[in-house]
Amino acid sequence: MNSSPRPARPRFVLGGLWRWLMPVLLVLLFLAVLFWLPWQARQMETTERQEQLIADTLWVEQTIRFELTRNEEALAALGAEVAEGKLDDAALRARLAQMLKLSHELEQVRWFDPGLRLLAASAAPGAPSLRAPAQDTAEMARAGRVGRYAEPYPGAAPGKRLLDYHLPLFHDGAYVGSLVATVDLKILLDETVPWWFAQDNAISLVDRDETVLAKRAAAGPGRGVYTHKRALDLTGATVMLATDSVKSEPRLLPNLLVGSVVLLALGLLISLMALWRHIARRLAAEGALRQQMAFRTAMENSLVTGLRARDLEGRVTYVNPAFCRMVGYPAEELLGKTPPMPYWAPEAMAVYQQRFASVLAGEATQQFETIFQRSDGARVPVLIFEAPLVDSDGRQTGWMSSILDISDLKRVEELNRQQQEKLQASARLATMGEISSMLAHELNQPLAAIASYTTGALNVLGRAQDKGQSVDAGLLQPALEQASLQAQRAGQIIRSVHEFVKKREPQRQQIGVQALVDGIHALIELQARKFYVLVETSIAPGLPCVSADRMMLEQVLLNLTRNGIEAMQDIAPARRLLRIAATCEQGQVCVAVIDQGHGIAPEVAERLFSPFFSTKAEGMGMGLSVCRSAVEFHGGSLKHAANPDGGTIFSFSLPAQAAPLG
Repeated sequence: MNSSPRPARPRFVLGGLWRWLMPVLLVLLFLAVLFWLPWQARQMETTERQEQLIADTLWVEQTIRFELTRNEEALAALGAEVAEGKLDDAALRARLAQMLKLSHELEQVRWFDPGLRLLAASAAPGAPSLRAPAQDTAEMARAGRVGRYAEPYPGAAPGKRLLDYHLPLFHDGAYVGSLVATVDLKILLDETVPWWFAQDNAISLVDRDETVLAKRAAAGPGRGVYTHKRALDLTGATVMLATDSVKSEPRLLPNLLVGSVVLLALGLLISLMALWRHIARRLAAEGALRQQMAFRTAMENSLVTGLRARDLEGRVTYVNPAFCRMVGYPAEELLGKTPPMPYWAPEAMAVYQQRFASVLAGEATQQFETIFQRSDGARVPVLIFEAPLVDSDGRQTGWMSSILDISDLKRVEELNRQQQEKLQASARLATMGEISSMLAHELNQPLAAIASYTTGALNVLGRAQDKGQSVDAGLLQPALEQASLQAQRAGQIIRSVHEFVKKREPQRQQIGVQALVDGIHALIELQARKFYVLVETSIAPGLPCVSADRMMLEQVLLNLTRNGIEAMQDIAPARRLLRIAATCEQGQVCVAVIDQGHGIAPEVAERLFSPFFSTKAEGMGMGLSVCRSAVEFHGGSLKHAANPDGGTIFSFSLPAQAAPLG
């Protein structure tokens, strides 16, 4: 009976307690959410700003690197023409002025000879020599055969910092000097950093010691809250791009408990406005980025240099239109392909496989020549530059190749080779034309002797027949032997002339200097007798051989001896002595032709080896030019010096071979 109200009391207490706790829990939850949301929003905004700053910094770094790469490519194109001697002084100055006009960040471009002495400079004043650190950079660039940056250094004006790029120049494998482009880092920063990025960030270029090299702060100094540094990929120099946002760290709203209602009411509007502003800025940044990407894509599509990217497994990940035109395959047939490639020529397949194995091993050849096979079967000679492809974190993701079609270069080289061969043949014919009268006189002597001996033999035979007597063979044998010797002498002269003037392909062989001199000694004596010149030879015993084409070296020696003989035609007969000396010095076989003639005037010496320059009224001016080309073809050098006893010493040196003359 009295148990009915007691069960309901605990339920009533629990229900009241729950109704009291629910509002408290909701208030606590509301307060927690009220405090958590601003804090979370602040954290998200901080993270987003930092990520945006990193992305924008990466884009700016790529823009700066792209501008420097463009300057490097322009300098490489100019260097190729300078190394080959295609530009005269006026054309070189015009090209330098054009480079400064197109690239405002370039302060000057200088050309130094192999001794690092200034040969030419742009319109801006050029220093006559390089600084000591820059000389070290130039030597490292020369040793590596690739362009290299020097560490930044102060300019003439206060606060000005400069960056030098050294590009070594090579022609036929020989170092011919360096082009040095000087970049003003402040102008580079002003030209490459877009205005919208500079309005929100203070951008600086700093060195490895955190020294500011150049700075752009359009909206004032940064706050030090959102910062990022990224190293520019510059070979030889350490330059980093540092960005410091002018934005401060987001703050929590004051008086949250008092203003929570107002803030909650205005939160949506403020959020929408902030979102709209952020979207507008984001769209502006994306539009600028799209514009820059479109510009870079247009630049890549307009290049005549083929570009190919491969991953670490050798799979093709990117090709530009120039590469597709080069091999005759569309990009769809190349992307994703792994070796063997459809443009590999069958005859070079083993070489391709060997190079590909080196790529997979991380030992790719930086520069090499090879042959591609187009889709129509035509062969295309190409020059390939291979470099590692590195991502934003510094990890290598593959290989990037630049491919140049060198078909025209190969055709030009072949034409030059043919022209040199024709010039060599023409020079030999001209030489034989000059000694033709002496050759006729030299042939008349053995022919006259043959006629005399045969006439005497016929007379002896005739007298014996008239008397009916037999002829003594011992009486006729000396005459017939002398006639045979004279016939052999005339035949040797004719063979020497024929071997000297006939046109043929250059054939390298092991040649001794003594055999070389003996082969044309008769022709040298022909010229010497005309001017009553005595010829002496002094060849060191055991002299090593040289690997050369006999006819080309004979032509060089004959031209030099002829010049020496003709230089002594107006001096006293007692002094008319021509010496041919040969020695071996430091692995080089040196051959000298020494005369005691009138010598060479300084104004003539400056143009001595120039084509079509001659001091003779009837000369073509090609003799010494042909001689130098022939000697350089064999890896040697030709020079001249004054003879202390009067006259001139012409000498040429060639690499000695391991085996001496046997």
